[in-house]
Amino acid sequence: MMKPINDRVVVKPASAEEKTQGGIIIPDTAKEKPQRGEIVAVGPGKDGNLMTVAVGDVVLYGKYAGQELNYEGTDYLIMREDDILIVLDK
Repeated sequence: MMKPINDRVVVKPASAEEKTQGGIIIPDTAKEKPQRGEIVAVGPGKDGNLMTVAVGDVVLYGKYAGQELNYEGTDYLIMREDDILIVLDK
């Protein structure tokens, strides 16, 4: 598995919506990049500051946050903890 360094986290993005609430199928070219995901790995922190997120947290992040990575056939985002906007209740 991946082990991020410093204040970085690895997030598995939620899949893009396939249909609208009304049942209209969204083509691949019109799908929005998801801004929600689950944290799968957390670094140790930076400059003595401990991380405030944990593995398993579901988070919202900025639209253009993070670096995309495909690892063993799965898409992930690597981002700094500061790029996370909010942790959602489980």
